[in-house]
Amino acid sequence: MTTDSLPIPELLDSFELHLRAKNRAEKTIRSYREAVTQLAESVGQGSADQVTNQDVERYLAAVLAKNAPATARQRYASLVQFFKWAHAEGEIPENPMDRAQPPQLVEQPVPVLTPDDLSALIRAAKGQGFEERRDEALIRMFADTGVRLGEMAGLRVGDVDLSLAVAIVKGKGSRFRTVPYGDKTREALDRYRRQRVRHEDAYLDAWWLGRKGALTDSGITQILRRRGKDAGLEGLHAHQFRHSFAHQWLSAGGNEGDLQRIAGWSSPQMLQRYGRSAADQRAREAYRKNPLWGDL
Repeated sequence: MTTDSLPIPELLDSFELHLRAKNRAEKTIRSYREAVTQLAESVGQGSADQVTNQDVERYLAAVLAKNAPATARQRYASLVQFFKWAHAEGEIPENPMDRAQPPQLVEQPVPVLTPDDLSALIRAAKGQGFEERRDEALIRMFADTGVRLGEMAGLRVGDVDLSLAVAIVKGKGSRFRTVPYGDKTREALDRYRRQRVRHEDAYLDAWWLGRKGALTDSGITQILRRRGKDAGLEGLHAHQFRHSFAHQWLSAGGNEGDLQRIAGWSSPQMLQRYGRSAADQRAREAYRKNPLWGDL
């Protein structure tokens, strides 16, 4: 065990190397770095072994004052991983996270999209131009598959199989899975494909193209917000489709195991989290289908 601990910023690059060796996603690495960097700025100069649980809790309180509870909980989880690594590497004699209390998270259900909402979105994107056909295909693909934003942005031309109506997506932990989609989505994808081959950047491997080449996560987010605003759905984001997909699947009586596999969740806990958004509605519908006292 070292007795001469380094400042947090000097350990951060080594921590990133550890994360990359564990095959963590780029988004996860950025999130971890942001949390650790902010903590280092909060406590000021000094070695990593001087950080106390009170320092961590003060930092998290500052995060809570300006952000949603979920953000503070994410920062907490990032710091847990950093200090766990630092302690295991012998860089700090004690782990300050052992006594730091996690932020209390009051989870707000994500509003799910109704069939009317989806119809309005599709109408907002209707048209025969490149952007209209691309955006309708995007919206239908999100609704029909529930894929994550990064998975959608990462699609390559060879990943979209119109003959089998499936797409191959790269999920968390670089795990690949196949997601099916329906006939209307397949038709929308084919209409976009015919526009895509005429695009000046059609040679690119990325499936989704914009005005300046391949669409990024940010570009897709902007498209959804714009189309959502046109449809009267302010603040529309990709995760709403994921929650809505889970809700529609369960409402239709779909198998939970199949949903977990298609959605790319590694544990049933994630399924429960996403299925919670409209669980009360499903419970009411189930109640009405099965009256307790029959016709009495």
